[in-house]
Amino acid sequence: MNTPVLSIQNLAKNYGNIRALDGISYDIPKGCVFGILGPNGSGKTTTLGIILNVLNQTNGSFLWFGKPSDANTRKQIGSLLETPNFYHYLSAVDNLKITQAISHRGSKEDIERVLEIVNLSQRKNSKFKTYSLGMKQRLAIAAALLGNPQVLVFDEPTNGLDPVGIAEIRELIKKLANDGKTIIMASHLLDEVEKVCTHVAIMKKGALLAAGPVDEVLVNEDIVEVSSDNLEQLSTILKDYSGVQQIKQENNKLQVYFKMGTSNLRDINQFCFNNGVILNLLSIKRKSLEAKFFELTNN
Repeated sequence: MNTPVLSIQNLAKNYGNIRALDGISYDIPKGCVFGILGPNGSGKTTTLGIILNVLNQTNGSFLWFGKPSDANTRKQIGSLLETPNFYHYLSAVDNLKITQAISHRGSKEDIERVLEIVNLSQRKNSKFKTYSLGMKQRLAIAAALLGNPQVLVFDEPTNGLDPVGIAEIRELIKKLANDGKTIIMASHLLDEVEKVCTHVAIMKKGALLAAGPVDEVLVNEDIVEVSSDNLEQLSTILKDYSGVQQIKQENNKLQVYFKMGTSNLRDINQFCFNNGVILNLLSIKRKSLEAKFFELTNN
């Protein structure tokens, strides 16, 4: 069995009488994009602060690569908890030189490498103040990539960006994941996690509600979308189909709910045909992250 990149066990954090983190436990496998999802105040940033040794936990423990965190371990982790204080009057290259001098990560050639990865090579000699917000965030990610760490930890990496900047960061995260990096990112944006993450932990008020692969955490039922020329007739027929839990109409189609893994499109199509209904739409629809997220956090 592969050792998790990060294993969190019963991690808790108190601020006086406030329980910011309430005994959470989960593993983060190598090579995944792991989203820590929750509204503001759910404990996402506290979790990141603890695993990066910025904060001390009240209880519990965590292991990086199967070992307690130490100086050698931290060299394998690049992080972006908040936008670094780059100098506005210096170029990207000069700012990274300063970051490198402080962090002792990588070489002169490494600066060229990370700027290429984040697509800033053409603007490497431009002053930081001339950058868009998206470019500034990409430079911050370049700083986290110095020294070629195995793991990247981001806190709200698209926060405050316009749609173009958000799209750029999402594509960059996918690219880094494809290159073999393990990425841990906190976000309150449902759409962001759905589009880039392979695994997710959902948090609320310091408590862990669910954790695991996105397709397992966010789906607990099959939703089959169907349509025909007569929706009323179709709905009546499908009520007699084995395994149907509920039927909802959405615009000009029906959403038919089954227990996860029990729906069979071929059988549904044949059943409708045998009952005199020709389908013009038949497809599996995954439950949206938004629906599942609010279902979990509003309980």
